[in-house]
Amino acid sequence: MRGLLSWPLAMLLLFLQPWETRLQSTGPSCHTGPLDLVFVIDSSRSVRPFEFETMRQFLVGLLRSLEVGPNATRVGVVQYSSQVQSVFPLRAFSLREDMERAVRHLVPLAQGTMTGLAIQYAMNVAFSEAEGARPPEQRVPRVAVIVTDGRPQDRVAQVAAQARARGIEIYAVGVQRADVASLRAMASPPLDEHVFVVESFDRIQEFGLQFQKRLCAIDLCAEGTHGCEHHCINSPGSYFCRCRVGFVLQQDQRSCRVIDHCSFGNHSCQHECVSTLAGPQCLCREGHVLLPDGKSCQVRDLCNGVDHGCEFQCVSEGISYRCLCPEGRQLQADGKSCNRCHEGHVDLVLLVDGSKSVRPQNFELVKRFVNQIVDFLDVSPEGTRIGLVQFSSRVRTEFPLGRYGTAAEVKQAVLAVEYMERGTMTGLALRHMVEHSFSEAQGARPRALKVPRVGLVFTDGRSQDDISVWAARAKQEGIVMYAVGVGKAVEEELREIASEPAELHVSYSPDFSTMTHLLENLKGSICPEESVGAGTELRSLCECESLVEFQDRTLGALESLTQNLAQVTARLEDLENQLANRK
Repeated sequence: MRGLLSWPLAMLLLFLQPWETRLQSTGPSCHTGPLDLVFVIDSSRSVRPFEFETMRQFLVGLLRSLEVGPNATRVGVVQYSSQVQSVFPLRAFSLREDMERAVRHLVPLAQGTMTGLAIQYAMNVAFSEAEGARPPEQRVPRVAVIVTDGRPQDRVAQVAAQARARGIEIYAVGVQRADVASLRAMASPPLDEHVFVVESFDRIQEFGLQFQKRLCAIDLCAEGTHGCEHHCINSPGSYFCRCRVGFVLQQDQRSCRVIDHCSFGNHSCQHECVSTLAGPQCLCREGHVLLPDGKSCQVRDLCNGVDHGCEFQCVSEGISYRCLCPEGRQLQADGKSCNRCHEGHVDLVLLVDGSKSVRPQNFELVKRFVNQIVDFLDVSPEGTRIGLVQFSSRVRTEFPLGRYGTAAEVKQAVLAVEYMERGTMTGLALRHMVEHSFSEAQGARPRALKVPRVGLVFTDGRSQDDISVWAARAKQEGIVMYAVGVGKAVEEELREIASEPAELHVSYSPDFSTMTHLLENLKGSICPEESVGAGTELRSLCECESLVEFQDRTLGALESLTQNLAQVTARLEDLENQLANRK
């Protein structure tokens, strides 16, 4: 960059000789290459009118030496005193005549000397893409030429260092009373090529001729002998090779090779990294999809991407999927449909999280969700009985199993439940359910009737007490447990609460407003098994072994009835004989 950017000031100074007589040519005498050039001109009160006119001629003469245009040199002019004013930005003009006209109408500000403020403006505004500077990836040199005649009234070292760090090459031209230390603090290194001091405005042209040889460069790239594989970039008296995006220059400084971005080891790809011209690209192994972060992978959810046809539930397994049926129902030969269960008896207790994290409006959504569950159950004293328990820092039975005999009564009672708030004692709620909710005193039917007992826990967060003991106890007591989690619910806890397999007994929704999609899963899962009467073991007639047992039991009963009938017949015959003898 030093070789490339050391010449613009030469262009500037070459024409600091008598302006209107020397510079009457219609255009530049040599090719200067693309450049974003901003002049930062001191127009403080210390610059006298005739000196400012000399500086104006200096700018006009320089403009006539440049090959200006959107794809060549773009020029912007900023003047400053106690404030900063943009005379015209880089994007304003593509014709030299328009630039000259703007410079000739320039009116000095004639106030203080805030050079640091002017450099900051040039860095943040004048060299921005919005003002017409070309993007950094185009690598067009950015050059600022600061012309001043005095000592800055603000600090310049730090802001000038920031501008240089952003790739702006700074030339500092001091005239007459300029402070040399400030010029050196502003300019880019090497200072002997970027700091210039002259005695007066009318003698600044003396520096022009000594830079004339540095103004023009032979276009060595045009000769076609450079040997660059991709691009040849001309520079004063020399050239250098540049590779296209995605390639790096080899040691011979001419040939290019593809950059292996993956070899740097910082791609963070979970599975595989593939180097492309644009950079590293992460790929996932078969059966996985790339997450939005562009690096992580997860198992592809085929159930959401294909028409799986599963009647109850679809479970993705990488490159394939399988269908599941709820407990008590079997997958048919087509691998998709489930055999049918009949409505029957079930005792269902709902444990509803009423902690503070749920919030009142979401608790109303929970109650609506509970009532939607009630809608698909056959609620009656002989069919499904429902109890509801709310828990937070304590546990409260809202209504027991035996209280309501119709779905309408249950739903009305659910809507009347008041939100508790406070903590999340899920373990305490499980204990209450095991010890009280499924007792006969609370309305649960005797164990001898074999009525299925189902517990459904609804929560939105981590429990503040231990759940392991009473979650295990519930399942030991024969209670089929379901766990429904929302929001920040902890998957490990949901799985610990639920019965096996977890895929059938755990449901999750990201937020309360979208949890209604869980209803279909629960509707198929909580399938009451049909009973055959009081005092008789209730088993699903959908199971083959149950059909055989039922057949054997029926045949045994018929055989017993036949024997009893034979005994009654013999007894009647005996009575008839006795009556005949008496006659």
